[in-house]
Amino acid sequence: MPDGALPRLRTWTVRSRIVLLLTVLTLVSVLAAGVVAYVVERSRVVEQIDANLRTALDSGSYTVADPSEGWASAEDALSAVVQRLAPDDNTGTLGIVDGRPALVPGIQTDVQLEALPGFVDRIVAETAEHETVMGTYVHEDGTSVRYLAAPVTVGEVDTAVPPSAIFVTGYDIAGELAEIDDAARVYLITGLAAVVGAFFLSLWVSGRLLRPVRRMNAVAERSSAANLSDRIPVGDSRDDVSQLARTVNRMLDRLGGALDSQRELLRDVGHELKTPITIVRGHLELVDPNDPADVAATRDLAIDELDRMARLVDDLRAAARLRDPSAFDIRPTDLRALTESIAAKARAIRAPGTEAAGVAAIDDAVVSAPVTALLDPDRITQAMLQLAANAIRHADGPISIGSRSRGRDIELFVRDSGPGVPDELKGAIFERFRRGPAEGRGDDGSGLGLAIVQLIAETHGGRAWVADAWSGQAGEEAPRRGSEFIVTLPGAVVVEDAPQQQPQPQAQAQQHGDDQAAARTADPAAAPAARPNQAKEQPWHRS
Repeated sequence: MPDGALPRLRTWTVRSRIVLLLTVLTLVSVLAAGVVAYVVERSRVVEQIDANLRTALDSGSYTVADPSEGWASAEDALSAVVQRLAPDDNTGTLGIVDGRPALVPGIQTDVQLEALPGFVDRIVAETAEHETVMGTYVHEDGTSVRYLAAPVTVGEVDTAVPPSAIFVTGYDIAGELAEIDDAARVYLITGLAAVVGAFFLSLWVSGRLLRPVRRMNAVAERSSAANLSDRIPVGDSRDDVSQLARTVNRMLDRLGGALDSQRELLRDVGHELKTPITIVRGHLELVDPNDPADVAATRDLAIDELDRMARLVDDLRAAARLRDPSAFDIRPTDLRALTESIAAKARAIRAPGTEAAGVAAIDDAVVSAPVTALLDPDRITQAMLQLAANAIRHADGPISIGSRSRGRDIELFVRDSGPGVPDELKGAIFERFRRGPAEGRGDDGSGLGLAIVQLIAETHGGRAWVADAWSGQAGEEAPRRGSEFIVTLPGAVVVEDAPQQQPQPQAQAQQHGDDQAAARTADPAAAPAARPNQAKEQPWHRS
């Protein structure tokens, strides 16, 4: 989009649309309510005029028909009717005798019917057949009168002769409607004031509601790969837009974490690849091409370093694949069968310095929990075999593989009899490319093994951790050390397949040792007191 088009588009903002929409809706609502109210009230006034005219007719008819009066003529009866009728506001009364206006009330009325042009002639013509008529007189000057005209007769009625006396009463429609017209004008002024108030109110409210959106826009314009530290100020608001701002802030936190992780990965990978490249380059620069033995040794060293770089790249690709949730197939799994399968596969891992598989010292007895758990059996197998391979590579003595349930949680573990892991390395060994001080470049590990295990555990909503695994009786001068690498999956238990077996004495002693190890892991400060005869720890690395 051309830059010149942006300012024009920005003038038609969401706030402008909201304000315009609310203003138009308020205006339409006010006008619609006013029009409906006016039409209904006008109809009520017109109906009331007709009702008052009929009441006046009934009153006049009663006066004419009263036998006690004994009217001598129709003119006398008409005179009595006109004089006795109490005129209302905006009304007029007239008595027509022999086609001419002859009688009016004794008091001044608001409407002078006799002064209306052509009105008397119209009444005489309409009542010529001795019929009572009701109609509306409208003059070109805007005068509008709703009237009722009734012939007055005494004795027999001769329809062949026009009536000589006619009673007429009428209402000025404009005068009757003046009150509601005044109310309509007041309502219109009030409604317009309400529309103006709604405009400014919607302007203020939309500004407050959309303030996080403007802040989001400003933060998004300032954010880049080099700067993701800005966040949208939200405050204590709980509306949807503020919730969106909080979600965007969390998204920026995740993006910032991902970028930091990528930078750290690139830095670590660069560091890991720099050393083998330097080694290969240095030996190639110093190789004596005329010395076959030197050439062969340099060739073997270069191939070994290149193989290590290839393993590093493969592990990086595997870690990248594990960050995709679609790479996991979490489903109900028989934990006991899975644990026994992992142990069987671990027995085929080749121990360092051997040419044949199947020599790993894996205990035949596999401790497992008889439950069904929600997990990805392939990925859990991958993680547990990685832990088993590390134990085989670094530890001496037998290695135990098993699983247990703690309420709704699952723990899968690999226990060895190695030198143990120092407390200061227990958290660091699960980070990428972290190596202990006793481990050099000669190790064939990529430094990503335990990081992959941790990633698999975190994808299941759990974690991987390490605890000291002690064995032997209390008071022994030199209890056997070891480490227990644990993958914890919280809330993974779906069904408990069978009642838990009562542990055998040996298993109880081992469990007692596990509980002591867990307590020492949870409280590192108490560890020295619990191990008074402990030999000095050796640096340990598992990757």
